[in-house]
Parts: sequence; structure tokens; C-alpha cells
Amino acid sequence: MIPSSELILNPDGSVYHLNLKPGQIANDIIFVGDQNRVEKITQHFDSIEFSQQKREFKTQTGVYKGKRLTVISTGIGPDNIDIVMNELDALVNIDLETRAIKKELTSLNIIRFGTSGSLQKDIPVDSIVMSQYGLGLDNMLRSYLIDAICETEIEDAFIAQTNWDLRKGRPYIIKGSESLAQKLDSPHIYKGFTGTVGGFYGPQGRVLRLGIQDSELNRKMDAFEYKGIRITNLEMETGAIYGLGKLMGHECLSLNAIIANRATGIFSENPYQAVNALIEYALDKLAN
Repeated sequence: MIPSSELILNPDGSVYHLNLKPGQIANDIIFVGDQNRVEKITQHFDSIEFSQQKREFKTQTGVYKGKRLTVISTGIGPDNIDIVMNELDALVNIDLETRAIKKELTSLNIIRFGTSGSLQKDIPVDSIVMSQYGLGLDNMLRSYLIDAICETEIEDAFIAQTNWDLRKGRPYIIKGSESLAQKLDSPHIYKGFTGTVGGFYGPQGRVLRLGIQDSELNRKMDAFEYKGIRITNLEMETGAIYGLGKLMGHECLSLNAIIANRATGIFSENPYQAVNALIEYALDKLAN
């Protein structure tokens, strides 16, 4: 029995942060960061059966071309992903009345629709990036027992090639879902490592008033390559999603609309159009 201090429920029996109960989510779930992006996706649905919001976590479940889907806004950062992934898993794999783990576990399909900046000159704004691997530079996942799911050889190569300062913690690398990648793939999609950091400014190499620990880190990440795979983009969620998903037995994949190119300094002239193109593309792939 999981104590009430560890698995916190609201008075109505819903999980604490998401304010959801079992049955209110589909097995196929779309993550977005921005709560306002939830309805940009569900406006394409044929019907919406459920809506809920608490804090930055907005959830809508409905049907798109016969496919039941849930869209959830996670907010920004690996810490929020820790909340969302654990509470979603509790909804399907823990009996909330007895507080016992179920004997038969459910695997969810979780697809992130994000926005991101490319680190490579040849990955243009308004394109789509699929994350083959999540490269976690945030340390959140290190609170869990992750050695068995990490790509240690690639981690070692990244540490050596970038001269990574281990005082910041050891980077972790987790592979995304191969089954979802096959379902959502297309010749025009770019693929590679997606770097996940715990902040938007210093952790991503942005300098305003504060100096940063490694001013050359973005350049070194641009140059990192492992068996022909490069770091495509930098954001704040994918590595955490991949790691927790793999630990829990869920299939996870991240797709990002590239709205900035950090290497060239170019920002999309119409980022909303780039996001809409990703939404329409991925929804049709999921429905088929």
C-alpha cells in the first residue's frame, strides 16, 4: 500500500496535480508545453468528451478520425515532466482505492508536440525534428535508478567530445520509441539527439547579464557526433519524458517544430504556422 503522503489524492479521488481520475485519459496521449496549445490541437477533433485544468496542467480527451486521444499541457521543464509522467502512470497502473500497484500494467503511447531551436545550420526554421534520443543535461532523472536504460557508450563519447564538466552532473542518454518513430516518420523529418536542459537562458547558452560556466558548450554540442548522429536541437522536456517513460514501460516520442536556428541566428517569420503544420501532420499519422 502506497502511503497517502507519497501518492497524494484530492478529496474527489483525483491525482493531486493533474486533477484527473482513471478513465479520463486515452492510451494515446499528446504532450504540449503551453496550455493554450491544447485547444489548438483539439479544435481538429471530431468531439471532446472531457476537459479539466489545474494550474498549468490542462487536459482534454476526445476523438479524432475515430482515434481516442488525450492532450495535456505539461508546462515547462523536467520538474514538471516528473509530475505529469508519475501521475499519468498512477492513473493506469495503480489502483487508487487500494493504493496498490496493479498486477497487469498498461503501456501508454506518449507523443510530445514541442517547439525548439535547431543547433545545426542545415536544419531550417519551420522544419520538424524527431528525437531519436533524449540527451538529458538536467539531472532530474538521476534521482531514479536509470543505469539499466542509459546509452552509456554514447554518454561517454559526449562527455569526452564536449569536455563536459561533471560537477554539473553526468549527462544521460535514452532512446525514444522505435514503434512510434516508425508510425510518425517521413522523409522530410530531421532526426538526431535532442538535448534537454533545466533552464532557458544559461543552461541553453544564452547570455544576458550573467556569465555562464561554459561559453563554448553550444559550439561543442553542434560538433558532437556519434556514428553519424548529431545533436539536432535543444529544449527542456524530451530527455525526462524518454527516461521516465522507459522506466515505467511507456512508449514515448518527441516531435519539435523548429522555430529558431541558433547556428544562423534566424527566427521563424511565422512560428504559429510551423506549429500548426506539425499538429496537422502528426494527428493524421496517429489516426492512421
